Amino acid sequence: MPKIIFVQKDGTRKEVDAPIGLSVLEIAHRNNIDLEGACEGSLACSTCHVIVDPEWYDLLADATEDEEDMLDLAFGLTHTSRLGCQIKITEELDGLTVKLPPATRNMMVDK
Repeated sequence: MPKIIFVQKDGTRKEVDAPIGLSVLEIAHRNNIDLEGACEGSLACSTCHVIVDPEWYDLLADATEDEEDMLDLAFGLTHTSRLGCQIKITEELDGLTVKLPPATRNMMVDK
């Protein structure tokens, strides 16, 4: 089974199983990783923002315009930022490494 490595806010790394077809957000929730996902993966927020390790970024499917619009609202946006709900695991992504940003911006709460 593929694996994914989460680099948590404190810098610790946690490697977990990453079932094919699940999103990074779903995998985080199954493994008690602190990735919010306020809209439950419906592409209506940016709270599942992750920073993809540069060596993996080009292997991901391109972000949709809707995802890019939501990313514009993300805290700590980088050139390799993506939404965890939009990254679906494939065999090619075995070993994917993503970093959790230091904070999130939840527009539903942060008004």
